Amino acid sequence: MTDRARSSDAASGGELRALVVDDVAPALDELCQLLNETAGVQVVGAAGDALTALRLIQSTPLDVVFLDISMPGMDGLELAGLLGRMTNPPSVVFVTAFEQHAVSAYGVGAVDYLLKPVSAGRLAAALGRVHRVGPSGAAAAPVVDELAAVPVELGGRTRYVRRAEVRFAEAHGDYVRLHTRGGRHLVRIPISRLEEHWRGAGYVRVHRSYLLAVHAVQELRSDVSGGLLAHTDAGDVPVSRRHARELRDLLLDAATRGVFDPATRRDGR
Repeated sequence: MTDRARSSDAASGGELRALVVDDVAPALDELCQLLNETAGVQVVGAAGDALTALRLIQSTPLDVVFLDISMPGMDGLELAGLLGRMTNPPSVVFVTAFEQHAVSAYGVGAVDYLLKPVSAGRLAAALGRVHRVGPSGAAAAPVVDELAAVPVELGGRTRYVRRAEVRFAEAHGDYVRLHTRGGRHLVRIPISRLEEHWRGAGYVRVHRSYLLAVHAVQELRSDVSGGLLAHTDAGDVPVSRRHARELRDLLLDAATRGVFDPATRRDGR
């Protein structure tokens, strides 16, 4: 059976070939045992670091990799980024003790994100998602729901910023700064990936560095050089010339359908 045939069989409900990666030996053994006790899964390898895992992935037909994030040397997010460049990458399920990495995990295309200790029920749900998505991770719809609330680290605490609170997002390399009426929050996810997830919720790219909530626009203004600015209660957002017409059309459509957020109105009504 070819690798492609194995992948097709796994996606249609056959046995999943799994690799487990964790630098903590007891955690590695525990997850391997849990998977071995689960019907429809075959653990074909285990690795204590990302480089060993990468060699196994390149030489062994796989459907899913259960991957720790915090590891010495190359971490799990970096390894997942490399896997994403493969022609037919295995699905990635992150398994970690730290919930603050969730946005970054989905940002590199993870199918699911499990917190340690992993329960049998939660593992079964993740495996079900792997079956639905397929080894290539093609189905992205569940990711959109996961990013409806973004976990942000604040002084050792995790706060969940609802997507509806975000007026605009500003790119900073592999990070974005989320601007809300109450403050700004830096999270690790490329703006292009955030745009994919939030486009269907009324967020539109208006500049190569800015993603804007159409419902949050209070008015359009001209800056001192004649450029266009979209004014929100969290600040002004530059609108590039090539996006200006699209934004005006979207604002007109939103006004016609009455979908503007009442919380953004200046009169407070």
